[in-house]
Amino acid sequence: MSFPRYPKYKPSGVEWLGDVPEGWEVRPLKYNLRLLTEKTDRQERPVALENIEGWTGRFIPTETEFQGEGIAFDAGDILFGKLRPYLAKAYLAESPGEAVGDFHVLRPVEGINSRFAQYEILNREFISIVDGSTFGSKMPRASWEFVGGMKVTTPPLSEQTAIAAFLDQETAKIDRLVAEQRRLMELLKEKRQAVISHAVTGKDEVRRMKDENGRSYFILQPSSLPKKPSGIEWLGDVPEHWEVFPMKRDLDFLTSGSRGWAENYSDEGELFIRITNLTRGSISLDLSDIQRVAVPDGAEGSRTKVKPGDVLFSITAYLGSVAVVPEDIESAYVSQHVALARLRQKRLTPRWVGFVALSLVGKTWFETQSYGGTKIQLSLDDVRDLPITAPPISEQHAITAFLDAELAKFDTLTAEAQRAIDLLQERRTALISAAVTGQIDVRAAL
Repeated sequence: MSFPRYPKYKPSGVEWLGDVPEGWEVRPLKYNLRLLTEKTDRQERPVALENIEGWTGRFIPTETEFQGEGIAFDAGDILFGKLRPYLAKAYLAESPGEAVGDFHVLRPVEGINSRFAQYEILNREFISIVDGSTFGSKMPRASWEFVGGMKVTTPPLSEQTAIAAFLDQETAKIDRLVAEQRRLMELLKEKRQAVISHAVTGKDEVRRMKDENGRSYFILQPSSLPKKPSGIEWLGDVPEHWEVFPMKRDLDFLTSGSRGWAENYSDEGELFIRITNLTRGSISLDLSDIQRVAVPDGAEGSRTKVKPGDVLFSITAYLGSVAVVPEDIESAYVSQHVALARLRQKRLTPRWVGFVALSLVGKTWFETQSYGGTKIQLSLDDVRDLPITAPPISEQHAITAFLDAELAKFDTLTAEAQRAIDLLQERRTALISAAVTGQIDVRAAL
């Protein structure tokens, strides 16, 4: 959908604004919004930076309790995050409360529509310039002196109201589409978990089929195989020819990383595998965020060095995160928060163990074994005793091959949904920026 431009424009005198519609003023933000500084301890509705969804400016309730005095605000006031990376957060209050955290609390002056003002400071160019003002600072916060001095467009109040109403309408449509894509991603995640769990517990059976050209492929369908009790109440029955035993029966070596290696972080060192490199949705390592380490001399280095086929488990956070070390891994070591399991591979394959750990079998086991109160963690014995469903090796290979192909489809669909979200959010941002700077005329669009 395209929108017309205004009939006449004039130079704004501000490079990033360019030309603006005739009849619009351009003036410092502080003339439109007044900074509030009055402290309160009334604790009516504390709002912190984590309560605000950055791209929409919407309030997200949480169970977090915020302590300390905050800045009092009323309905219609705007809370603008002044701390990088939260500068894109601008919340329009719907009821009185207090702002806890790094906010500029702003009140529209007479003649300023509060919703229009919120959209104006969500403008991507505005945010980018304010963000740039914090670079090089030891305390990267945007000062009110700089923010308040930023030149912004100020249309007549009637146009502010019309633009805000238009943006409310259009962004609501976009937000609904984004929510649909996010729901789709959650459904794909649930379906992914179900496919893995049903395959590795024998509830569904992987069968080899052939297409019209004679090429083999696998399908998953409800199992008709004879069943037997697994011996584990929450696991139930498994196929009669499968075994169920703790991982330690086919375990050659189990350890966790050494303490204190954070002191040896290095830009030029070896790959250091941390919990962030393990995921709950895949048995592949996620190396999008890597850390390197200068390995100290001695046995600790050789003990914690990974080999292809090692199965890695998170043991101090994000329990259930797992990865199988690939064949092409570079020289790498595990952190103290990661357990390294090396199998004999006589009865179990590494990828099979990875998928079992990723399934409801692993999830249930690790949740029931974790300890430590507020700091959830697992012992190496918990990892060693992980119950494994174990079909014959040939069947493990067939099932994991099916899962690899099936999960690749889920990855494609999830990536497509994420791309759709990114495009919708970009469209939303561009629409706000164009409307509040007068690059499009939306007065007749309602």
